Amino acid sequence: MERPKGLLMLARIYRPSKTAMQSGKAKTKDWVLEFEPARARRSDPLMGWTESTDMNGQVQLAFDTQDEAVRYAQAHGLAFQIAQAKTPKRIIKTYSDNFAFGRKVPWTH
Repeated sequence: MERPKGLLMLARIYRPSKTAMQSGKAKTKDWVLEFEPARARRSDPLMGWTESTDMNGQVQLAFDTQDEAVRYAQAHGLAFQIAQAKTPKRIIKTYSDNFAFGRKVPWTH
C-alpha cells in the first residue's frame, strides 16, 4: 500500500526502562521502534474511554540492537529519532544503614 504524499510517519527508537512493578531487568535489553501518534486521542462521550483512528499506534517492533532498528527505519523510508536511555542512579547501602547512629535524618517510630 502506498502512502499519500505529504504524510510523514515519525518513528521513535528507544530502549524501554523497567516498569515500577519489576525488580529485574527483563525486557529492557531490546530496542523498540514505535510510531508517534498522527493525531491526538479523543474521549468517547458515552463511555469516557479514549479513542484513536491511528492504527500505527498499535505497532511496536522489537530489535536486538539499535543498528538493526535504524536499518529497518531507513529501509522502509521512515523518519526516526533515537532516544538515549539515562543510566539509573544507584545508591548502594545495607539494611543496617537505616538504623545507623550517624544517619543524616534521625530514625523515628
